[in-house]
Formats: sequence, C-alpha cells, structure tokens
Amino acid sequence: MADVVATQTLIDGEENVVMAFTNVSDGTGESAALKVDVSALSGAPSEVRIDKIWFSTSGMAIRILWDATADVDAFLLGADQTGELDFRCFGGINNNSGAGKTGDILFSTVGHSSGDVYSVVLHMRKK
Repeated sequence: MADVVATQTLIDGEENVVMAFTNVSDGTGESAALKVDVSALSGAPSEVRIDKIWFSTSGMAIRILWDATADVDAFLLGADQTGELDFRCFGGINNNSGAGKTGDILFSTVGHSSGDVYSVVLHMRKK
C-alpha cells in the first residue's frame, strides 16, 4: 500500500500558480515526489518561485525540494506545526539549484509513520 496523496491546482494564471497538496501516510512516506511540474503549467514557464506557504503537519516534517541532478532544499516544514509563511517581502524563494535544474518542486516526508498527515498550499509566481 502507499500513502494517500492528492494534488489540486487552485489557480494556474498568467503569473500566479496556487496548488494544494495532502498526504495521509501509511508509513511509506514520500521521497522526492513530484508535486509541481512546471512543464504542465499554462504559459510553459521554466520555473517558479515560492511566494507563500500555508501548511499543517501532524507527525511528520516535509522537505520542499528544487529538482536538479542533486536536489536542493527550498524549505523545511517541521512536524506538528501549522502556519502561514510569506516570502514576498524579499522576492520569494527562488530556485537556486544547479546542474540538471528542471524548475520542478518535489516533496520528501521526514519521520513519517502510519496515520501522519500534511496539508500544504503553495502560492507561486511563474518565471
């Protein structure tokens, strides 16, 4: 069996993308799971930057990763936390990955066990 995951695109506009992600873990967890495929977004951007994150985690943490030959951490959402993070005041979290950069965003769960859950909403700006 695998974690029960869902991805929902709330807005895919000319400049902004808002996507929601959920996971109910069976203990398997996610490892570099593709969450934002920039090639599937309207307007074919080459990458996105993260402007805001709304999140709730119960029992597990989430590593948000920029996809590249060697994935690069964009942000870590701690276990058992709820919050709203706004990065717009300094221009958002830009993709700083190097070789093999795809522009995609991946999630890896950390410390997951059966029954753990997360809910994440990303507000991103197309580049």
